[in-house]
Amino acid sequence: MTITYQQLAYEQRCQISALKKSGCSQRDIAEIIGTSQSTVSRELARNTGERGYRHRQAQGRTDKRCTESARASRMTPKMGGHRAALAA
Repeated sequence: MTITYQQLAYEQRCQISALKKSGCSQRDIAEIIGTSQSTVSRELARNTGERGYRHRQAQGRTDKRCTESARASRMTPKMGGHRAALAA
C-alpha cells in the first residue's frame, strides 16, 4: 500500500478553524475534512498561537516555511547568476 502525502489546502485550514472553535475533537475534524488525525494534530501544534488556531495565520506560516525550506535555499549566489544569464 502506497501512502501519498498532500499539504492541507487553505479551505481545509478554514474548516479546521471553524470546527475547532465549535468544539470538535481532532479525530472528528480529521474525518470531516478527509485527512488523518495526526495531520490535524501536527497542523494545530505548528500553527496555534497565543490567540488559538487562526487559518489565515496558519496559511501564512506554512507559506513562509515553504519559501525558507532547504529545497528553496539550495540556490547559491553563483547559481543565481547562471540562472539570470539563462533568462536573458
